Amino acid sequence: MDKIATAAPDAWEELVTSALLGTARRTPPGVAAGPEAPVALLDAAAVETVRRRAGLRPARAAQRPQPTPEDTRPPLPAAAARRLAMLLADRPGTGGGGRRGTAPDLMELLPQWLATANARGYAAPPQLLPALLDAARGRTDLRPAALAFAGSRATWLARLNPDWRFALRATPGGGTALPSPQDTAGVRLLWEEGLFAERVALLSAIRAREPADARELLTATWATERAEDRLMFLDSLRTGLGADDEPFLEQALADRSRNVRATAAELLSALPGSALAARMAVRGGACVAVDHTQDRPTIVVEAPHECDSGMERDGVVAKAPSGRGERSWWFGQLVEAAPLGVWPGRLGGRTPEEIVALPVADDWRNELHAAWCRAAVRQRDAGWARALLGTPAAPEAGGPGAVSLAERARLLSTLGATERAEWVAAFIATHGLSEAFQLLGVCGVPWAAPLGRAVVDALNIARDAGSYPWSFSGVMGLAERCLDPAEAGRLEGLMAVPDEGEDASPGAGGYWAEAFQRLVTTLRLRATMAKELEVAEERGMA
Repeated sequence: MDKIATAAPDAWEELVTSALLGTARRTPPGVAAGPEAPVALLDAAAVETVRRRAGLRPARAAQRPQPTPEDTRPPLPAAAARRLAMLLADRPGTGGGGRRGTAPDLMELLPQWLATANARGYAAPPQLLPALLDAARGRTDLRPAALAFAGSRATWLARLNPDWRFALRATPGGGTALPSPQDTAGVRLLWEEGLFAERVALLSAIRAREPADARELLTATWATERAEDRLMFLDSLRTGLGADDEPFLEQALADRSRNVRATAAELLSALPGSALAARMAVRGGACVAVDHTQDRPTIVVEAPHECDSGMERDGVVAKAPSGRGERSWWFGQLVEAAPLGVWPGRLGGRTPEEIVALPVADDWRNELHAAWCRAAVRQRDAGWARALLGTPAAPEAGGPGAVSLAERARLLSTLGATERAEWVAAFIATHGLSEAFQLLGVCGVPWAAPLGRAVVDALNIARDAGSYPWSFSGVMGLAERCLDPAEAGRLEGLMAVPDEGEDASPGAGGYWAEAFQRLVTTLRLRATMAKELEVAEERGMA
């Protein structure tokens, strides 16, 4: 052992090698092979470990972090802080699995709780910030509201924990304060020398405040930017998009990147008065006409026979997707980008409702109406959206022009919140809940009274029909989050187990009672949560 105790500086490596190969193949220095070799190896390793620890030089002390920024917002009421701790503790997977029973899904209520707390301007309790950031790390949909609630302390913590680095990426400038609008030198310096995330945040902030200044900033360095960066910067022009942006976007139509050209064309087509929109109106109008030689006026379509360079420059993608005809592909893009205001004049002065009602020859109806749907969404034209949606009670659940539930949901998004809720309520009253899930997703929260009543009535009808409630679990989950808490009293009668008819699924009544109990419990909990967040404000008013 004396020889081992005074081993050379590389003795540790020798010991590790012996341990890896085994003492039968390689004995440690100064030890004879034999049955005692493994014990000698362990003794030598123990001695060397003590030597290494004793000889360890202290590392240079790290710089102490700066104190956390002060949060001047008012603190949460005590009851609301306790509620937040409960919501954050209810993580996915912490339950026992299986049926949900009557207990509310607390984690699904967290987004609504955060929205209310942010609207009231409360500060996050410091002791709950780690749990809040962990929750936001696992759910990207929580991040904007969670980081807004956490405030500047989120970025302070994110610099100390790599697991929370998403806060640096999601926060404007990665937590770096943006220069004030009056600091032109600071703005220019950050724009020219900042990191990409900082530059995006700067451009977005300026665009929201002064659209022209943001455009000028982008113009100054546009020619030297990378293609992927140009695409991201160009996308920021959606905020405050107006006619003054047209010259810059027209130049972007000649960009060397196809994606940049396509985005510029999309933005220009959203400006009905742009030169590109006028060109698309001519092209699209040349493809569509009314034939008066038949028994009733009929729309006829003559799709383009080629995609010329001018069309490609204006954003038309020449290569059709697999399984799609080239002519219909080009035609759809032209109509989608043409201003909707051109069609009444082109089609005999008819209103959008009258145009949509016209028959379309040669099976072009779906293609034409689908393109008009996309145009209505892009141009935010509520009049055309109403025409394409049709009446909610129409026999054809898809409406006269919508080709899918997703298309209908996008058309509904162009309408005001009240009109949207009334339309979906009438749709559910006629067609039930089987196709309503996506439509409900675009309605404001809490649901307006007519929509809430329509959903509850449809669930009640489904219960009476004897089906199982998990067939409607998606709608039930939406109801728990979106139904007005004031509806809880009206639902109490549905919590009892109903008598099961002969055609009912076995045990369905009990499952429905359980589902309605959970719904009522959740609504009452949401009402309590809202009241807890109002306490401090009421005291301040007193």
